[in-house]
Amino acid sequence: MIDMTLGEIAALSGGVWTGEAALLNAHPAKIVTDSRDAGEGSLFIAFRGEHTDGHRYIPDVWKRGALAVLCEEKGAAGEGRIVVEEVFAALRKIASARRGERDIPFVGITGSVGKTTAKEMIAAVLSEHFATFKTPGSMNGQVGVPIALMTMPHGTEAAVVEMGISLPGEMKKLGELVRPGVGVFMNIADAHLEALHDREGVLREKCDMLCAAGAEGVAVVNGDDTLLRGHDFGVRKITFGLGGNCDVRAESLGNGEQGQRWRILAGAHDFPVEIPAYGVYMVYAALAAAAVGFTLGLTEEEIAAGIGHYATVGHRSRLLRVHGMTIVDDCYNANPYSDRFAIDSLMELPGRHVCVLGDMNELGENSAELHRGIGAYAREKGVDALYTAGNMSVHYGEGAGGIARHFESREALAKALPALLREGDAVLIKASHSCRFEYVLDALLEEE
Repeated sequence: MIDMTLGEIAALSGGVWTGEAALLNAHPAKIVTDSRDAGEGSLFIAFRGEHTDGHRYIPDVWKRGALAVLCEEKGAAGEGRIVVEEVFAALRKIASARRGERDIPFVGITGSVGKTTAKEMIAAVLSEHFATFKTPGSMNGQVGVPIALMTMPHGTEAAVVEMGISLPGEMKKLGELVRPGVGVFMNIADAHLEALHDREGVLREKCDMLCAAGAEGVAVVNGDDTLLRGHDFGVRKITFGLGGNCDVRAESLGNGEQGQRWRILAGAHDFPVEIPAYGVYMVYAALAAAAVGFTLGLTEEEIAAGIGHYATVGHRSRLLRVHGMTIVDDCYNANPYSDRFAIDSLMELPGRHVCVLGDMNELGENSAELHRGIGAYAREKGVDALYTAGNMSVHYGEGAGGIARHFESREALAKALPALLREGDAVLIKASHSCRFEYVLDALLEEE
């Protein structure tokens, strides 16, 4: 249940309530922007988008039991509508007011790769000390972040907000809305280059996360990232990473019963942690969480406990055991940076190493070259077989040479893959989210 009444939402939005007065004291069960997600007691926000108009689906949400609608059009007499001049502006007004009510630590997280993983890890650590709110799922954009702030419950003592962008100017809007005092920068990589052009453009855009932080702000940055390490954020900077010069760093202690064991070193701090997840980039999430934890006054014990309580989310580096094989389900996202990290981590697993890769999207005019580079990287690292599908994925093979085989479609790849794999294989399945490579994973799971 949302911790706001319809009356409060209407007042903060500047809108006009057209329904029964008694409903103004009701709390929506949830907030939705997709009519298919509407249910009993929900508040539907009717956005006008480039390809569709949410107002068209208002009749459908009533049938699904919606409590009210936030929209720009008046309806029939007595319908439970909050009518505003412009829905997106109203949403930001509500979210900004909710943010302004709270004098608590806000931690913003951005980066080209690993934002959601870092958010979950940092929230797990802070939850050992604070009643911690985190943005649900991947609600990290211009719509998701305001809705997330609206759902933040009273009693929250710390907030962890994932902040993602793809266009110039977007991060400044998010930074002004969230106003994080601590900004975590995971990495700067080749992502969203169609609009941001190059890594320097990505860095400039993401630095606006701290545009409202003030002199007391803290930038927690990946010190192994050349661009981040050398950048002046205008606030105190704490670096994390595997490099010896990082303020918060780690040394491997080998594998543990439930995952990786590492030793975290930060000034006088020296303590072991166990990360219950696969991949070296998980160490960066743990180090970021440790750095934030130290910044907000947590103890070594609290930080270690929080890291140990981390749980993977969705199709992000999830380890599965199927037919005697180790499957790394990383279907959620892909770009050159994360693909290299995923291949590095795959090579740490025993067995024959197989990569199943789809397109890396939004890479701009150098997309073909960047795909070729990943193919060459897989070959150089010793990957035994590379199977691909997608319009740009054919270029993987141009870099990988004889280890690669390209399929004309995702469906063709899914059909052939079970016969190409064998017991003992370590298999990475990775592609941009829009490629829907979970279809390929499901083909393997259905073989059980």
